[in-house]
Amino acid sequence: MLACPVRSQCTSSATRPRALSLLPSRELHEIQTGNRLEQQTKDWQQRYAIRAGIEATLSQNVRACGLRRSRYRGLARTHVQHVLTALACNLTRVADWIAEPTTTRRRSTRFHALCPAAA
Repeated sequence: MLACPVRSQCTSSATRPRALSLLPSRELHEIQTGNRLEQQTKDWQQRYAIRAGIEATLSQNVRACGLRRSRYRGLARTHVQHVLTALACNLTRVADWIAEPTTTRRRSTRFHALCPAAA
């Protein structure tokens, strides 16, 4: 069995063949193609920008405040925890917005100190 001379044009894998993913019907393919074309429009991108902001807020709450894990059992107590987590996130954002930006003076590197323009 000989190696294909144009294999590098089909796949970057050294051992595995190229894999194609086909949808089960033509209708699904047309829906997917239409959705991908719609994603290129300005209207869709503006709507998605709103969602991206919401996703960033959820990500911040998950990473900083542990939103995915509840300390309590029961829907009512879990709901209170989520409300307090959202409040903490908002207070953190307001505090960051009000605070003066800090400027830290960086130490110069040894190479930079040797430069005549730095002196």
